[in-house]
Amino acid sequence: MQRIIAVLILTIVLFPLAGLSQTRRRTSKPNRNIEPPRTSEVQRQGAARVADQIKILTRFIYLLGGVAKGLEGVDDAARRNEASPAILEQAKQNKTTVRSSIRSVKDGLDKLEIDFRTTPELQRYYIKLAGVAAGAAAAEDQAAANQFDKAGRTLLQVVNHLTDVLLEMR
Repeated sequence: MQRIIAVLILTIVLFPLAGLSQTRRRTSKPNRNIEPPRTSEVQRQGAARVADQIKILTRFIYLLGGVAKGLEGVDDAARRNEASPAILEQAKQNKTTVRSSIRSVKDGLDKLEIDFRTTPELQRYYIKLAGVAAGAAAAEDQAAANQFDKAGRTLLQVVNHLTDVLLEMR
């Protein structure tokens, strides 16, 4: 009986010492169930507004491509005195429509920049967003100078800028 008690005491005393003598540290496996940080509703709405601006701009640029080509053709015909007054008047109206459309795109981008700058949860993305309205303003100036193709290319840069912001927000 005493031998059994002695073996039990020895076992109880030696087991903790055996645990201390380990040289290799065991690391726990990473918990793969950890969810990525959730974006707030404000951030989600901000990202949706950026996406909406991208959609608006890409649709507008698509339409502008055809209109710009037609306007260039009319301008060429006007230089050669081959365009009728009705065609020239229609081209003038189309140019006015394109210019006002670019202006309203610029206004939407201005509002987007202001909202990002003044909303605390979106301010960290404002740095990336800053300048998109200035790009649209440059496109507006180019359209005012009848450089519609160049204005479209400038708006493509704005789309790229907005896409970078959207990628930053995800």
